[in-house]
Amino acid sequence: MRDAVIVEAVRTPTGKRNGGLSGVHPADLSAHVLKALVERAGVDPAAVDDVIWGCVSQVGEQTFDIARTAVLTAGWPETATGVTVDRQCGSSQQSVHFAAAGLIAGQYDLVVAGGVESMSRVPMGTATSVGGNPLPAPFMDRYGVFPNQGIGAEMIAEQWGFSRQQVDEFSVHSHEKAAAARDEGRFDAQIAPVTTDAGVVAHDEGIRESTVEKLGTLKSAFKEDGVITAGNSSQISDGSAALLMTTSEKARELGLNPIARVHTAVLAGADPVIMLTAPIPATQKALAKSGLSIDQIGAFEVNEAFAPVPLAWLADLGADAKALNPNGGAIALGHPLGGSGARLMTTLVHHMRDNGIRYGLQTMCEGGGQANATILELL
Repeated sequence: MRDAVIVEAVRTPTGKRNGGLSGVHPADLSAHVLKALVERAGVDPAAVDDVIWGCVSQVGEQTFDIARTAVLTAGWPETATGVTVDRQCGSSQQSVHFAAAGLIAGQYDLVVAGGVESMSRVPMGTATSVGGNPLPAPFMDRYGVFPNQGIGAEMIAEQWGFSRQQVDEFSVHSHEKAAAARDEGRFDAQIAPVTTDAGVVAHDEGIRESTVEKLGTLKSAFKEDGVITAGNSSQISDGSAALLMTTSEKARELGLNPIARVHTAVLAGADPVIMLTAPIPATQKALAKSGLSIDQIGAFEVNEAFAPVPLAWLADLGADAKALNPNGGAIALGHPLGGSGARLMTTLVHHMRDNGIRYGLQTMCEGGGQANATILELL
């Protein structure tokens, strides 16, 4: 049987809003990781069947099929193809799912999955500001409100009973874990530093020292007397990440060493108003389909869109809290929308290899109330 394996995974550092990567065109950011990926793997880009690229705000510099623009910007041959995917925050995780399906179906032998978002250059909401409501009358008649992720996070906090103290504590821990990973060099092998006119960006820019007391001084962002603030939400960021995927058979033929196999890949939908709870049923679905128990998974990447999201996931799934986002998450590292799924998976793959973890699971909430869940198996 054909399978789908990851043979290399690389990412840029995650830049903070208007930070070190803000001067870099998103197609250039994408090209940077594409070049680093094939150089590290030692493969000819002409052998890549397709580049499947996640991007959420497909407007301005991120339109015109940025995947195709990126491969040509990278200097790849004109025969190289690219397609751009939008499943909101899960776009580049969905790219991995599409790549795996294409490999198993025999449509691809060697494929790149990844994504990009430059939120400094193409601010969130730009796509909907050019005119027209993306939600038609029947949708509004059904739900009555225009979904807002921040309000959704407040709804989760209220429904699960999370206090301001709890969500701020989770956020502080995210920064502490990310800082430890950076200081111990755990990110070094996965990051391809970016040289800009202002210098070299080699590390994630969003990691900072904080305390629950400091975070407690921030005003709630979405609801009066709410618990969601800028300090316990994911950061607006710039970044890109990519994974080189093939089959075990093709890997042997090309002399490549697979890191992990895509064991299980599923989707789930949930309430589009609260919007952020679908990682829970997605994880349950992935476990049921894989035949694995939650205790058999040694590492979890659950995107930290807002602190209540992974906290609710943890409460309902009963996973080992120490295995959750062991190198920090989007609250500390940032959340470059269309690139986040591939960033999480790059971090997960390297963490599994570095620590001999057999199974890892990734899931993330997505606009519209969806979620991807992926189980990887170390090889």
